[in-house]
Amino acid sequence: MAKPWKIIDSVVTDEGVLELRQRDERDFLITVGGLVLMNSMANRSEVVLGQLACKQLKEHARPRVLVGGLGMGCTLRAVLDSLSATAEVVVAELNPVVFTWCHGPLAGLTDDAANDPRVRVEIVDVADLVRKTASNSGSEKFDAIVFDLYKGPHFHTDKTHDPLYGSRAVENVRRALKPGGVFAIWGENYDEGFDQRLRAAGFSVSHQKPGRGGLRHVVFLATLPPTEVAQQEGQRKGKT
Repeated sequence: MAKPWKIIDSVVTDEGVLELRQRDERDFLITVGGLVLMNSMANRSEVVLGQLACKQLKEHARPRVLVGGLGMGCTLRAVLDSLSATAEVVVAELNPVVFTWCHGPLAGLTDDAANDPRVRVEIVDVADLVRKTASNSGSEKFDAIVFDLYKGPHFHTDKTHDPLYGSRAVENVRRALKPGGVFAIWGENYDEGFDQRLRAAGFSVSHQKPGRGGLRHVVFLATLPPTEVAQQEGQRKGKT
């Protein structure tokens, strides 16, 4: 018989009670309102997400990466393992308790990735951070933006106004990336509408379903051409 889950910590949120549960040394769950958000024993897609997002940055002198959603830190660990010692990784996390968990009981899962000197965790909505970067010409843009959020794109997503996956949000991501930048997104299932919105914004898009058999989540990989952003910004300036 499987061991029963023990609640390690919990906090009330707008979406219900957020809980960290454990039953073995490395066997954890994060739930909200009783719904399982993350499972430490089933994180293949999260690891592949981080690897694919940063694959092209291995030889980059000083890459700058934004990770939306800290979770258990598995995606962050994969990102860090793909980058140089001079990289800068900004993590946007809504719930400060998740940051506390990653420093505490979850630290052993990722070699304390959240405490890596390359990492800066901000308690902020990633959509707000992307929007700020996109609209502020003085903000340093990112080489890669990674969304590892428990609600991925799906067919109910508002095509225009969704703050993460709508066309306006996709445009903000495009403007927050450097030329040739990568937008990598975790999803529970493939969503054709989201794929089309990425392509309409000028990204080339592919997707993978990591692992074999059973329920496999999807990783979207959207890449900007190396010169597209620079050309478009130049065209805009020429019209003003």
